[in-house]
Amino acid sequence: MDKNAATGTTNHPQLAYEEESFLESDAARPLRILAEYLEPLERFKSAGVHATIVFFGSARLRPDGPLGRYYADARELAARLTRWSASLPPHTHHYVVCSGGGGGIMEAANRGAADAGGKTVGLNISLPREQHPNAYLSGELTFEFHYFFMRKLWFAHLARALIAFPGGFGTLDELTEILTLAQTRKLARDIPVILYGREYWNEIINFAALSRHGVIDPEDLSLFEFADHPEDALEIVQRRLVPEPRELPGFAHSRIRGHADPQR
Repeated sequence: MDKNAATGTTNHPQLAYEEESFLESDAARPLRILAEYLEPLERFKSAGVHATIVFFGSARLRPDGPLGRYYADARELAARLTRWSASLPPHTHHYVVCSGGGGGIMEAANRGAADAGGKTVGLNISLPREQHPNAYLSGELTFEFHYFFMRKLWFAHLARALIAFPGGFGTLDELTEILTLAQTRKLARDIPVILYGREYWNEIINFAALSRHGVIDPEDLSLFEFADHPEDALEIVQRRLVPEPRELPGFAHSRIRGHADPQR
């Protein structure tokens, strides 16, 4: 006699969404991708975060390294932006500093926001080395992503401004993604893009040559502005951002044309 029959018990098959081997399979990849959209959506909603100011920059940059001044500047700028945001009327969106959640410039941005007593977002990515959540993130706003493209979606989804400090391939990828979305009018709103460190960026990218060779239009050079000091970057953000009324009720914050409004 079957042991279960003798004891009066029944084996129930495991629910599909509790089956770990299935959830980690190729077949379930769409579910994992969707989870990296829906889970952050709920956490942002719960935390009341509707608008971010995104900092990009190298994870390898150190305060005592050759580009160390940019760490100090990112920290100061993030603190200034956080204090300014806190001074805005309560019925408008407050801007939360957001970074990739790792070290270097990302750490400096989150650290500055924490210095000023504000919440701060970290969109971390699982990588073999370099990328580990820094110590200055708000716990409820610390995210871990597997898919680069889902992480990049969340950078753009809530962004009201973007500040790119010196960085490498990752920073270039994130920066050019936003500039391409702006150039092709795929953004639902104007997102000011600030390249921090004119000397660095003009050495890394010959923007004038892109226009001279006809691969971008001359007016595309107006998609970004340069800043070399925290007060300059703060002035650009304050000049370009018009405080918006909070979206009540609901949580409509889709910022990319073609992406579904989360309320639908």
